[in-house]
Amino acid sequence: MADGPKRIGVLTAGGDCPGLNAVIRGVVKSAGTHGYEVVGFLKGYEGLVDPVSYIPLTNKNTTGILGQGGTILGSTNKGRFAATVGVNDRLELDPELIAGVKTTMEHLNISGLICIGGDGSLAVAQQFHEQGIPVVGVPKTIDNDLSSTAFTFGFFSAVFCATDALDRLHTTAASHERVMVLEVMGRHAGWIALYAGVAGGGDVILIPEIPWTFETVCQAVITREQRGKKFTLIVVAEGAELPSGALVTQERRGEQKQVRLGGIGNIVGAEIEKRLGKETRTVVLGHLQRGGAPTTFDRVLATQYGAHAVRLIIERKFGQMVTYWPPDMGTVSLLDAIKLSAVNPACSAVQAARALGICFGDDNKAAPWSYIPGAETNGTACEAGNGTFLGIPKPEVAKH
Repeated sequence: MADGPKRIGVLTAGGDCPGLNAVIRGVVKSAGTHGYEVVGFLKGYEGLVDPVSYIPLTNKNTTGILGQGGTILGSTNKGRFAATVGVNDRLELDPELIAGVKTTMEHLNISGLICIGGDGSLAVAQQFHEQGIPVVGVPKTIDNDLSSTAFTFGFFSAVFCATDALDRLHTTAASHERVMVLEVMGRHAGWIALYAGVAGGGDVILIPEIPWTFETVCQAVITREQRGKKFTLIVVAEGAELPSGALVTQERRGEQKQVRLGGIGNIVGAEIEKRLGKETRTVVLGHLQRGGAPTTFDRVLATQYGAHAVRLIIERKFGQMVTYWPPDMGTVSLLDAIKLSAVNPACSAVQAARALGICFGDDNKAAPWSYIPGAETNGTACEAGNGTFLGIPKPEVAKH
């Protein structure tokens, strides 16, 4: 390492989401109190290699960004560092890229690099760690699909957006006695659809983790009609498979890109209208869920992530990711961190939704509370007391 001031590097990789700037601010303020300068690399991992692109981050140029959406460093989910092509498929990075990153780190005298990203971005960070690059991770994804942390920042901001949309759709659906279908993001996990569906008064929630049929969905609409409810709100996750098992996708952009999900909402809406002859409208929220200011919870969570990431670098605990298991912040290895987390069909949130009469499109006739206590699906317990949080299996993490 060259002589000079102690520095910490930080970058934001993958898709943008609310709270990125709050993490950056948390890193800068925490690093400053420990005598470290901070360098922010632009456009994710791309800024690490030729042409190297970075800016110094100070209290002055990060003032006022706590509640600002997006990222002042820019981000990308394309380019030379694309490390995943599917749910769990990893691509090995070019050794020349790794060598270039090492050169940049040494030239700028960077003690450790904080990588803020989701499963794909953290898969890159894991490869850095394997090649001896001092790196720590911060979990970022609106999908909330990382198994090693209870919540990722950006998730509740996305849920807030989807819930607000449902509130607005509720009034127009009731006014015109229509079926309204809302398609939300989440990729292969149904967390956004589940939480927003419950918070926004959804009547039907379709998620990847629970197989469903059009017959059951249509019956739910008919049952509501018979009870005097002339409208129905349906929330569908973009990664929910059709009853045939097919995944609705858009084009794949290049050989080394994850497939783009989306379009299932239109199919569900068209099929309901065809079968029931009831006027149906579909709304696809898309990138609205990733934009805008973070919620209060995400601001606090993101700030904690930034501060604790700095702590890991100071303690030289590289190859780790900061985690959150209420009320504690902890750490887990990057290798364990990039495992995906799906909704447990027997988790407390699904149980509560079923108890409220929400339909998941399946033919489940059992009372919702029959899942409690100790019901398990794919080895995942339901109760927080059994080592889980809202149905997410809690791994072995180091508490701080």
